[in-house]
Amino acid sequence: MYRANEKRYDTMPYRRSGRSGLMLPALSLGMWHNFGSVDVYKNSKSMLEYAFDKGITHFDLANNYGPEPGSAESVLGRVMKDSLSPYRDELIISTKAGYGMWPGPYGDLGSKKYLVASLDQSLKRMGLDYVDIFYHHRPDPDTPLEETMLTLDLLVKQGKALYVGISNYDAEQTKDAVAILREMKTPFVIHQFRYNMMDRWSEKALLPVLENEGIGGIAFSPLEQGLLTERYIDGIPKDSRMAREHFLTSERLTEDYLKSIKVLQQVAYGRGQSVAQMALAWLLKDPRVTSVLIGASSTHQLEDSLKTLDYLSFSDEELKLLDQLFS
Repeated sequence: MYRANEKRYDTMPYRRSGRSGLMLPALSLGMWHNFGSVDVYKNSKSMLEYAFDKGITHFDLANNYGPEPGSAESVLGRVMKDSLSPYRDELIISTKAGYGMWPGPYGDLGSKKYLVASLDQSLKRMGLDYVDIFYHHRPDPDTPLEETMLTLDLLVKQGKALYVGISNYDAEQTKDAVAILREMKTPFVIHQFRYNMMDRWSEKALLPVLENEGIGGIAFSPLEQGLLTERYIDGIPKDSRMAREHFLTSERLTEDYLKSIKVLQQVAYGRGQSVAQMALAWLLKDPRVTSVLIGASSTHQLEDSLKTLDYLSFSDEELKLLDQLFS
């Protein structure tokens, strides 16, 4: 029988999401891959329990995570039933809707019809009465923003979500969303956006908006699909995403990239970290980043990511060098 580690909060820092009352662990667990119906349930369960035992209290999902779509939520529901349901009030569980989930005009984007149905389905799969955060996963170019934001407000009023967020919105779209939700006094607390050393569009545009508006930020793809690790320094491993052309192509493996990653390796080793650990720490240096989403395929990989928290500070010289590499 599973019993939570009594010291689970001893080493995990928690950070406030903007100017809200919500606090998230510095590292959150993303369930995009490795938690679907095609994966080994015992391993998925072990990772979720291990993460919780180490203070990772936030599990991030979406309606289409798997594979198959929806199955990551079903796996979480099974784990909740098997072991984690006694700790529901210690967990932050988020899900999203905005990408294609079922056939026809009502299974995609940002209509009220889609978002209400999607969250109802998500709650059923997870066996939950509510989620802590419900996101609109991406902007809808055709549905009026007011309709989408009013639906987020409705879902909070119905008790199906405690807080709402958005993902993949640019700076101007975020300003517009803030204005609508603030007028309704909807608890809009977080924006999930792509951010890492190699992808820094948000620094000039989005992050200042989040700071000014009091909205938290949570970064996804912090390791740029594995490019911000040492995985490709000596070539393309047969079991890698790049070998499978899975969200990452061999065209990214340029001479400039290899030179940069070798410099990163030297800096990281000088800090007593791996490149991946340093890349995560680099994101957490910014107080506007409430949390960083990490993925994992094993408890060992989670353990390795958690070592990031041992050393989060950077010298001015380190920051200058990293800026020169990837600005």
